[in-house]
Amino acid sequence: MADDIDMAALNAAAAPRSFDPVRLLLDALAAIGTIWTFGLMCLICADVIGRSFLNAPITGVAEIAAHSVVGIVFLQIGATIYNRRMTRADFLIDRVLRAAPALGRGMEIAFMLIGAAVMGFIAQAAWDPMWNSMARREFFGVQGLFTVPTWPFRALIVLGGSAGALAYLVLVGTEARRLLRGGRG
Repeated sequence: MADDIDMAALNAAAAPRSFDPVRLLLDALAAIGTIWTFGLMCLICADVIGRSFLNAPITGVAEIAAHSVVGIVFLQIGATIYNRRMTRADFLIDRVLRAAPALGRGMEIAFMLIGAAVMGFIAQAAWDPMWNSMARREFFGVQGLFTVPTWPFRALIVLGGSAGALAYLVLVGTEARRLLRGGRG
């Protein structure tokens, strides 16, 4: 099993990347999501310990966890798209890219434009509910015991949807340049 690992490839230094403000922005959002995940994990562990051993659960952990998952996903989705890590059926597009590179690039562009539209629709659909939740001072939890406003979570959906659309549109530009170069690289 250890013989299957190409140690030279692992030890090779990654090629330096040029300054890419979109990548920096999306990676920063993903890093915030990662830190949030770690904090949520610590909160859940503390709640389990408090509940099991001290008979003192932490109030609101279930509500925080439920809403946090959505926030974390939308913080990380832009970087996931930009780094081409979204789940997809590579078996088809890889065959088309090998057989007809220009057609394959065209398919990639079409899929990315659809992805950008979907992410834009998600951001747009969350826009009005975000403002409404601010105006109505909407919250989740049990009033008088534990409450958290909902608007920051809705704002993360708007932010993440916008970041996802941006990531897809930048990738469209990359694929269009490859297509104009003749479908290579």
